[in-house]
Amino acid sequence: QVQLVESGGGLVQAGGSLRLSCAVSGRTFSTYIMGWFRQAPGKEREFVASMRWSGSITTYADSVQGRFTISRDNAKNTVVLQMNNLKPEDTAVYYCAAREATTLPYNYWGQGTQVTVSS
Repeated sequence: QVQLVESGGGLVQAGGSLRLSCAVSGRTFSTYIMGWFRQAPGKEREFVASMRWSGSITTYADSVQGRFTISRDNAKNTVVLQMNNLKPEDTAVYYCAAREATTLPYNYWGQGTQVTVSS
């Protein structure tokens, strides 16, 4: 079992930055895939970024490439999403997720944290 708890959301002006954290507890392996997703009002949940728990192989949605960075803070056992140059269209609830392999669906989810970007 893996437990995920997000933090770091808030209100920021366009062009600003936020840092989301996902505290990870329970059993994890280097093959686990950690992901960030988001869901805006009236829209479906969409992929934002992912990485292997080992820290290798990061992937980003086109809409955030070059602005967001996913990484792991080993000391705190957290997965971090650094978001720079935020845009109003980045407004959404952001979720941390995990899956045991690329062939499996994401089956561990956090409760979500709200990010609001004002224009």
